[in-house]
Amino acid sequence: MADDNEAGDFLWRRLERGARAPRVQLTHAQIAEAAIEMADAEGLDAVSMRKLADRLGVATMSLYRYVRSKDELLELMVDAAYEQVEIPEGADWRETLRARAWATRATYLRHPWLVRLGEPLTPAVTASADRLLATLDSTGLDADTKMVVLRTVRSYVNGIIAGEIELAELLRREGVSDMDELRHAYAPRMRWLLESGRYPAYRDYIRHGRRKDDTVWQFELGLECVLDGLATRLGI
Repeated sequence: MADDNEAGDFLWRRLERGARAPRVQLTHAQIAEAAIEMADAEGLDAVSMRKLADRLGVATMSLYRYVRSKDELLELMVDAAYEQVEIPEGADWRETLRARAWATRATYLRHPWLVRLGEPLTPAVTASADRLLATLDSTGLDADTKMVVLRTVRSYVNGIIAGEIELAELLRREGVSDMDELRHAYAPRMRWLLESGRYPAYRDYIRHGRRKDDTVWQFELGLECVLDGLATRLGI
């Protein structure tokens, strides 16, 4: 038997056509906001339909009248989060992609659970892609190349952000508050590795690197390199 999505009765179509309101009056925006607050505070694994229903003061079965599964709830959360990612109006392709990259980074750092969910096919995610593709219209690139440009920048942004989030999780697991404390905790292991003489290039970085903790500078430099490379390779 086909599931809801296979039958075409998915969340966003139901919202578009305006399903009959349940007795308990909630909005999908309220549901998304409450679920996002839970995920921000306790992590994505802490979000369940039962806990969310308790938070909203409704019966769990009432919540299922709005979202039919946890998968739909996660889509709702991602869509609401992507509504926060601003894209400037009237800027050229490079400035638009740069601004979108920084806005995405800020959103993911506010909601680190997003890195686990990717970009499902929701209205806000699709609207973002649509606007970015439209920004590239003036470049004269064909449709396939424009999508490669977007995916290249997105892959850089998502990869760097994932690393930042993993590092923050490592600090939490080690029970330290900053990189200096982490380096102190790891000092014996690091000293043993570097004194082995097997990793001279890495030892040079550890000894002479001055911007190890400057994640803003690192993100900016990498982003500009990606944009420079796209501009040069594609002549735009």
